[in-house]
Formats: sequence, C-alpha cells, structure tokens
Amino acid sequence: MEKQKKSFGQWLKTSITIRMLMVGILILVLLIPLSYIKSLIQERSYRQEEVVKEINQKWGNEVLLYGPILKIPYQVHNLKKTWDDKTKSYSEEDIITIKHAFFFPNILDIKANIESETLGRSIYESVVYTSNMKITGSFTTPVFETQDIKETDILWNKATVVINSTNLKGIRSNLELKLGESNYPLQSRYSQNSYTNTLETKFLKENSLPKEKEILFNLDLVINGSEQLRFIPVGRETNVSMTSNWASPSFNGNYLPNTKTKEITKDGFKANWKVLQINREFEQDFFGELPQIDSSAFGVKLLIPVDEYQKSERAAKYGYLVIALTFLVFFLIQTISKIDIHPFQYLMIGLALTMFYTLLISISEHSSFLQAYLIAGIAVVFLISAYSKAILKSFKFMTFIAASLAALYTFIFVIIQLENYALLVGSIGLFLILGAIMMISRKIDWKNEGN
Repeated sequence: MEKQKKSFGQWLKTSITIRMLMVGILILVLLIPLSYIKSLIQERSYRQEEVVKEINQKWGNEVLLYGPILKIPYQVHNLKKTWDDKTKSYSEEDIITIKHAFFFPNILDIKANIESETLGRSIYESVVYTSNMKITGSFTTPVFETQDIKETDILWNKATVVINSTNLKGIRSNLELKLGESNYPLQSRYSQNSYTNTLETKFLKENSLPKEKEILFNLDLVINGSEQLRFIPVGRETNVSMTSNWASPSFNGNYLPNTKTKEITKDGFKANWKVLQINREFEQDFFGELPQIDSSAFGVKLLIPVDEYQKSERAAKYGYLVIALTFLVFFLIQTISKIDIHPFQYLMIGLALTMFYTLLISISEHSSFLQAYLIAGIAVVFLISAYSKAILKSFKFMTFIAASLAALYTFIFVIIQLENYALLVGSIGLFLILGAIMMISRKIDWKNEGN
C-alpha cells in the first residue's frame, strides 16, 4: 500500500530540517528591523553631535594656544643688474623686501585653572569651561647672525609680540601683555593660517626689546572653551600646570603629564607638564613665516563619562546573537518535547526581542544606561516568558526560557561595560554557550527525522 504524501504543514511539523530552515529564514527577516534600529541609533547620535557642536560654537570652541612669540622684521637686499645701452654698462639697483623673524620664549610658564560645567539643550548635554590662565616667561637676545642678517637691516623699532589661538570669540578679558616695564594691548590681526587666529601688540618700545638682556613678560587670560584645552610648547623650556573641577579628563597630544604629580579624583584633576626644546621636533626661531606646528600640541580633553548612544549601538550589534540563540532555545524545546511552535509565533518572539533596543535607546535618553537596560530587559524577558507559557503549556519551559534570556542579557551587558577584556570574556561566554547547546542537542534523534 502506498504511503500517503505529506502536506507542507505535516512536513513542517515532522521534519527537523525544514523547521531549521524556517527558523533561519525568520532570523534573516528580522535583520531588517534590526538594521533600522541601528540606523535610528546613529541618527540620534548624529543629532546629539549637531546640538553639542551648536552649543560649543555659541559658548566657545576648543582652545589651542600658540605663543607668545617675538616678531621682528628685517630687510633683505637683492641686487638687480640692468644693461644701459647709452653707457654700455650695467647699472645696479638695490631692491629691498621686508621679511619677519620669529623668536620663541626662553622660558614659558602657564598656570591654567579650568572651571567646567555642563550645558544642556533638550535631552543633550555638552561640557564647556572657563579657564583662567596666567602666562609668564622671558625672551632672550635674538640671534640673527645664523642667517647672515646685518644689524643695520634689523628693524627693531617695528618689533611686536604675537599670540595665536583657535578661539578668539571665547576670550572674556581685555588682553594686555606686560613686557619688561611696559604694557601692550593685544589686538586681533588677519592671519593666513586657516587653523589659528592672530593677536598682536603694537610696536615695542626700546626698553621692551631683549637687545642686550633678557626681558620678562606676563599675561592674564580668561577664555571660554569646550571639549579641549591645548598648548604648543614654544618655550625652550615649557612648564604647564592645570587644575580643574572636572573628574573625567583625557590627556592627549604629543606629551603626557608627569605621572608623579598627576592626580585625578571625584572632585577634579591636577596635572603638570615639562617640555624641553630637545623634546620637540622644531627649532627655537623661524625666518620668513611661522610654521604649522599644531601637531606638537598637548593638553587635556574633557570627556562626558557616559555616551549612551555608543553603548546602545554596541548592544544592538549583539542583536543577531540574541535572536539566534533565543530561537535556538525554542527550537531545541520544540524538537525534544515534540511541541508544535508555528513560524508566526517565532516571528512574534523575534519582534519582541527587537523591541528591546528601541526601548533601550528611548529610555536611556531620559535616564542612565543601566536603568534603561534593566527596564528594557525586564520588560522583554517578562513578555517572552509569558508568551512562551501560553504556547508551550509548561511552567518548567517558561522558567528555563526566562533564565536563559536573563543570563544572555546579563552576559551582553557585562561585555558592553568591558573594554580591555571584552573579546576575552565574549569568547569564553560563547564557548560555554556552544558547549551547553552541544550537550542538549545530543538528545535529538536526527535519524528518525520526518517519520
């Protein structure tokens, strides 16, 4: 007697291979809403960056200070020979052009106190600061002989002092440089340097010029800025001392602070730098024009400790793993217990898992990431557990699924918090999960598939 052909629905109930294929197809389908969720997280993150940038522009952008620098013009002679047909000889004309020499300080000491605060707009925050600086140091006698510049060609009466900064808008005090016994107001000047803006004094008096002896200088500066405060070590010896009430600094640039004096507490930080000329990659004076040496800058970046969008994005990257492992648990239960689970029910479970990430990002915008993760995790675990009780008709299976999901979300949260050991912990965890699945799958009778 011929066996009756089975319908597709009967094959779906009895064939393990077909059920596996259906689960695989559903996982691929659920990648679509997951990709939209990741796009949503990125969109909200970009929006945060735009708002923070707007706040910073109005308050004051990052500060990079470059100076003070002694600027002295000098004459360059070029003889131009011209043939004269009448005299049948050459006539010479001395063409004079003006160039500038730039001399960095011998000693540069900067003491900066940074008072930070957070400014918010809607649900977004940015860290800004007001820095009170005291800049002191000295200029030594400039040396022109190395360039074969004669004393008579040096225009001492037109010497000035310049300071370059990336943030003139943030300056909150009238700048007056004391050089020797005289005071010189600083005024903004047009600069061809696209990165920094120039402040310059008027022509220096005779008694302010370091012609024969060292000249001391000092300058008080109050400036608003955001995110970063950096300096270029233009002194033959540059000493920078920083204090701040911000507890999450990131020291960056070419030079790190002295580890023996660096101190970071919950109330703020203290840091000190000492950079010598021999530590730098540029010389002490320049002839012609100032170079672009901002790559040698160092300082501090004020970090907002928690970036909720970054953590949400990292969590979303594990969405494929969560859906696949959850479906695998239901598949093993279905195969071992012979309980029918419809593909539509798998789809509902998958959509509930994707809802975790929309809940996470929306709640984290109004609270901490930990609270958002707990609320979203508990809600999804409760929803799927209640749904599994209805379709599996077993309190034992419901408890197992709830425990599995809780363990999986806890495992992912631990990985997100880790940085240096994330790969190690993740690899060990996945190895243990694989081992557990291999042990459970031993009970499946693959030989009698479809019978």
